[in-house]
Amino acid sequence: MEIPILQDIVIILGLSILIILLFQKMKVPSLLGFLLAGIIAGPYAFNLISSQHEVELLSEIGIIFLLFIIGIELSLKELITMKRTVLLGGSLQVGGTIVITATLAYFMGLPLNTAVFVGFLFSLSSTAIVLKILQEKGEISAPHGRISLGVLIFQDIIVVPMMLFTPLMAGASDNILETVGILILKFLILGVVIYLLARYIVPKVFSMVVKTKSRELFILTVVVFIFAIAWLTSSAGLSLALGAFFAGLIISESEYSHQATANVLPFREIFISFFFISVGTLLNLNFFIENITYIVLFVIGVVLLKMIVIAGTVLVLKYPPRTVFMTMFSLFQVGEFSLLLSGVGVDNNLIPDNIYQYFLAISIISMGLTPFLITASPKITYFLLKAPMPAPVRRRLDHLKKISVTEEESKKPLEDHLIIVGYGINGENISKAAKNAEIPYLIVDIDPDAFHKAKQKEEPIIYGDATNPLILKHLRIHEARVVVIAISDPGATKKIISNIRSFTNAAFIIVRTRYVREIEENLKLGADEVIPEEFETSIEIFTRVLKKYLVPYNEIQDFINNIRSSDYEMLTSLKEKPHRPFLQHLHIPNKEIVTISVQQNNRSIVGKSIQESGIGKRFHLTILTIKRDTHYLTEIGPDTVIEQGDLLYIFGHPQNIYKLNKELSY
Repeated sequence: MEIPILQDIVIILGLSILIILLFQKMKVPSLLGFLLAGIIAGPYAFNLISSQHEVELLSEIGIIFLLFIIGIELSLKELITMKRTVLLGGSLQVGGTIVITATLAYFMGLPLNTAVFVGFLFSLSSTAIVLKILQEKGEISAPHGRISLGVLIFQDIIVVPMMLFTPLMAGASDNILETVGILILKFLILGVVIYLLARYIVPKVFSMVVKTKSRELFILTVVVFIFAIAWLTSSAGLSLALGAFFAGLIISESEYSHQATANVLPFREIFISFFFISVGTLLNLNFFIENITYIVLFVIGVVLLKMIVIAGTVLVLKYPPRTVFMTMFSLFQVGEFSLLLSGVGVDNNLIPDNIYQYFLAISIISMGLTPFLITASPKITYFLLKAPMPAPVRRRLDHLKKISVTEEESKKPLEDHLIIVGYGINGENISKAAKNAEIPYLIVDIDPDAFHKAKQKEEPIIYGDATNPLILKHLRIHEARVVVIAISDPGATKKIISNIRSFTNAAFIIVRTRYVREIEENLKLGADEVIPEEFETSIEIFTRVLKKYLVPYNEIQDFINNIRSSDYEMLTSLKEKPHRPFLQHLHIPNKEIVTISVQQNNRSIVGKSIQESGIGKRFHLTILTIKRDTHYLTEIGPDTVIEQGDLLYIFGHPQNIYKLNKELSY
């Protein structure tokens, strides 16, 4: 039996693969590849799709998943910390763009309701493209990155009421007040139902599901929940997309939001591709070619208009000129939600076909320009700031540079932190040590019992599977200094190491394994240290044997230090080569870099020069640098005096470091 939709799926996704492979080499977002695949396969080009309606149904599922992810990523806590940027910045940008665009469109001859709707379309930017590029460049936490994020969050929220008001603007109701009243009543009823679900039903259901430890059941529950809420809102006369958005909001404040996102994301990526392909099929190539001059002029006009509004918004937020320009070059494009909203306008006959074709062309071209302008934005910004300008303008810019960013906007996300994978006995002990040492840390575990135990102790833990790259992103793996993997699953451990190394080579990975045979492969995958339980058990047993033979305590400690500092080479010959030759200088055999704090009772070194202290002559150790208060002394010489409160960075043999530390302890 022939299934037409199957043939269409093979054709359009196969075509997408070829285009996206080419686009990846050109550093162009995959989203544009799907749009181009739709254009080529559409009725205005090669007409390769025979089941257009079925493809549109698949795209509807993609929209549901897209709105769910947007809802689940809108953390209310994050919104509160960024409220000024989200509310003030977002409303200024969206409102300003709508007012100016609607005014211009109205004077160009469009009806008022159509003109306002065109303003809706052009006010939105591309969350998918902008955030992906900023994340890849590591600029999300930069000032322009945080402003872009705040404005995009507001846009993602405001698109929902835009979709609801579009039918009213199209005159779908004779009595607007009555329609609005019914709409508000539906919202209130729906709000009560959603509150009951979020407060009483959903947490209990997910708690029972998580306790089964079945990944399949968890995924099934999330998907059923999404479609159930979407169906509920659709039955109430609202949109499917709105229901998916509410479903995301309900789960966003739960303990399982990160894992839910990780499980749903692959579905979204597949189905959302059909949405962009279906949009591409709608572009009339004949219209595009015939009106290319007007289209280019409109693109220039829309880009300049959005840049001017964005510049005014960032200036109101009191950011310096560099941030103004960098944000302008990030948010100038028309976004994917505009494409979604335009479909609602077409369904309600609010936008004529020729205006719709202009809109599609402007959207696709502006999206295509985005990666190139964001990449070039630092150079363009530098050129603009150095360009000649009138003295009053230059004085105004200099004044803006001196304006400090408010405390609300200057908060930095977690960085240089410790990540603990697994909250078993080892994970719990490591978290205690990190807390006592005031080291910032995050824990991740997918075991529900361990998760609830950590939550009861108010530990910073995320429920999720660390083998999933999305969970690692939530943990800010690229900013972490150390990762400790303390789980008993060898396969998962290897996958976690590989995924970490795909994000960063800077994080130091320490792995706890059960067996000796697991050491070599973990080291090859990218682990820096592998501590096998078998060896540690052997060390503990032999330590007790030596004690019974009355071997001096300091010699036993020297024995243990020698084994551990040489990565258990005394017990195994597995580790012949470091896993990363370019970091070989960090793995010098029998040598360590440690820090020693100079306390008041360290009379043998306080107030003495390095030469007088005997650290080099007596202990054969080298002081690399000294941290004094908030600054570092890097020019170290024999006459450098050691003061109380100094933090010494010392390099040498572990045994000699132990002897020095022992002397300073008395």
